[in-house]
Amino acid sequence: MLQFELLKTEGHARRGRLTLNHGVVETPIFMPVGTYGTVKGVMPQSLHDMGAQIILGNTFHLWMRPGQDVMKSFGGLHGFEQWHKPILTDSGGFQVWSLGAMRKITEQGVTFNSPVNGDKLFMSPEVSMQIQTGLNSDIVMQLDECTPYETSGHLTTETEARKSMEMSRRWAVRSKDEFARLENPNALFGIVQGGMFENLRQESLEALVEMDFPGYAVGGVSVGEPKEQMLQIMAHTPHRLPAHKPRYLMGVGTPEDLVQGVADGVDMFDCVMPTRNARNGTLFTRFGDLKLRNARHKTDHQPLDTTCTCYACAGKSGVSWDDGGRDGFSRAYLHHLDRCGEMLGPMLATVHNLHYYLNLMREVREALDAGGFEAFRGQFKSERARGV
Repeated sequence: MLQFELLKTEGHARRGRLTLNHGVVETPIFMPVGTYGTVKGVMPQSLHDMGAQIILGNTFHLWMRPGQDVMKSFGGLHGFEQWHKPILTDSGGFQVWSLGAMRKITEQGVTFNSPVNGDKLFMSPEVSMQIQTGLNSDIVMQLDECTPYETSGHLTTETEARKSMEMSRRWAVRSKDEFARLENPNALFGIVQGGMFENLRQESLEALVEMDFPGYAVGGVSVGEPKEQMLQIMAHTPHRLPAHKPRYLMGVGTPEDLVQGVADGVDMFDCVMPTRNARNGTLFTRFGDLKLRNARHKTDHQPLDTTCTCYACAGKSGVSWDDGGRDGFSRAYLHHLDRCGEMLGPMLATVHNLHYYLNLMREVREALDAGGFEAFRGQFKSERARGV
């Protein structure tokens, strides 16, 4: 089941509400990535507390471990990981693509050796739909080929991008047919491909719209291309998708990318950046990015972000430093944890980064509700440029 209500617009920016089998999602929304059935380093209760409405699972990795039989015995991913809000699962296509020389792509599907035990495996649109049906994810993604920005040491040509896009289009038909055969009660999204070529993006988009998917994604961005080209595809594609259906930009990106994506008509985002960067000592704040490993933070008593109400910054009180709170952890303490390799360090940093992303989307929704998104966007850019 999927219902999408378009509540308000401002330019191409949209305020919506997405109803799925496991709950309601207010959009625009950022979706934390939970590759192996967990958002790395974060307790599920913390995800609830910070306002996560929907999270991701990874079809490829969950297929490898723990496998379909275990997942089916729990009735799907919700019961297995004890997350009872909506879940979106990717198709496994990106992970197979990232195996490089370890995989062989044909019209039938992808043959590859398992990175876990070396077994020879085969992924097809039909297999992906079967795995995702067993996961019982609220949103299922078609199997596609992620068109690379570079192929064999050269920039992907339009001919190569077309060949890839047309195969993804045929795989979309097969995914849709198998999804229907399995009588999956959830929602299947089609994925627009076409590389960095607007004409191919348009062809892909039109073909998928004709198939009448419940929702659509823009894939094949943030795969090594210059930022200018990614922004070009973001500006071209999302707002041309059907207005009455949700739009998902896959694997993007920085806080600036999210706000720009909303301006371009995107409803849903995911990215590993907030969790991965947290583990590597880079924190996102209202006033720019903070490099926790810099020596200047060794004696700094301030929280990561003086305006933030996450547990890392505000502690149990939930009151920001600027509002008189003093219960959070200092930059000096998190710097110390990082230097000592203590696991609490990346855990607190991850809580902060995810809270920042989710709070940013909440502020975007409030700005859209009030008809002030462009004003918010200007203030956001000004604050982020100020620097910590």
